[in-house]
Amino acid sequence: MADIITAATSNPVTTSRRETEMRWRKLAAGILFLTLCLIILAAPAGSQETQPVATVEGEAISAQELSSTTTGQLLPLRNQEYDIQSKALEKLIRQKVLELAAQKKGESTEALLSEEVNRKVAAPTDAEVFAYYLAQKDRNRQSFVQVKDQLRETLKREEIQYARDAYLDRLRSQADVVVLLKPPRTQVTYDAARVKGNPQAAVVIVEFADFQCPFCRQEEGVLKNLLAKYGAEVALAYRDFPVAQLHPLAEQAAEASRCGGEQGKYWQVYDLLMAGGLDSPNLKQYAHDLKLDEKQFASCLASGKYKAAIEDDRKDAERLGVAGTPSFFINGILMVGAEPEENVSRVIDQELARQKSASSPVPGAAPPAK
Repeated sequence: MADIITAATSNPVTTSRRETEMRWRKLAAGILFLTLCLIILAAPAGSQETQPVATVEGEAISAQELSSTTTGQLLPLRNQEYDIQSKALEKLIRQKVLELAAQKKGESTEALLSEEVNRKVAAPTDAEVFAYYLAQKDRNRQSFVQVKDQLRETLKREEIQYARDAYLDRLRSQADVVVLLKPPRTQVTYDAARVKGNPQAAVVIVEFADFQCPFCRQEEGVLKNLLAKYGAEVALAYRDFPVAQLHPLAEQAAEASRCGGEQGKYWQVYDLLMAGGLDSPNLKQYAHDLKLDEKQFASCLASGKYKAAIEDDRKDAERLGVAGTPSFFINGILMVGAEPEENVSRVIDQELARQKSASSPVPGAAPPAK
């Protein structure tokens, strides 16, 4: 038997076949796992609340209880599935608008691309080819003269591909495209006392962040621009997620912001914390500059009265699968990291359009009784 196994594994054809089978088995297992997750997630909300998933001595464990303990693990899977589908859908949309444009001219898509793109891309000059050669010199062991023609063809293909992408972008922007694929979202609560902007805004950005996090500070400009741009349509709700292992001053800063909130100046303290130092002398100076009752502020900080509330924010973040800062839930749609303004605007615009087309309540954000 051992000889048979040895012979089989030493045969390159058999080995290749076995490797292929193993890859397919792993892929099938992954698809099965994802499918099971999606079946759970696709169940109607009402049935999730009422249907038991297990009983212990006659006591039921509901699907809602199960869901509350798996949200943080399943949400990344849902986001991964959505990202894959979104990219695939975008390719299909671009192919469809290209096909429709070709139909209008009564020609094939390749003929249209050749007419509108390929013929308009000039051959690269010798100077452009040489610059391309220098940019890849580490990978070229031949002289410029030896590879010049080959590089010219490669550069021409790249420029044609770039021009084709730009042409497809233009076709897409001119077409009447309505994307109906819905992003995954989850219910995220927030503290109504820590909301900047219109409390009844159509879009609420719930941010989990850390006052000492450089990326959170970097994103402040983006958030201010968005609030100014959208006015009463967008609000920001802040929740604490201090990462003590990396940022030892973050938790005290979170307490300071809440102590400022006691005196009606939460967002003023917030702005100073996001922009300046977080050590005790700075905190005292902020209280002085904002004309807070300094004794009350110092007493509040010393008491640690908000530690439990900050811990509640942290636990909620972990339950939702938040692993780093900043993390944003835009009406329950997760975005992680310091995102460019245009990326966040795109999600906001989609949410505003969705709500205008279907007058339904926002499903992803709700203030709790905290």
